[in-house]
Amino acid sequence: MAKDVLCEVNNCTFWKDGNRCSADQIYVVSHTGKTADDTKETDCQTFEPH
Repeated sequence: MAKDVLCEVNNCTFWKDGNRCSADQIYVVSHTGKTADDTKETDCQTFEPH
């Protein structure tokens, strides 16, 4: 499991200094079903604007 999760979306509730994500869990989905070929086909569903 990843020790640190980085995020550059600083208007997210879970964004902290150093581009760290403070969410307890991260939920990432694919636009194309159960698999993705590259990062452009995914989204972080954990995002919550503040």
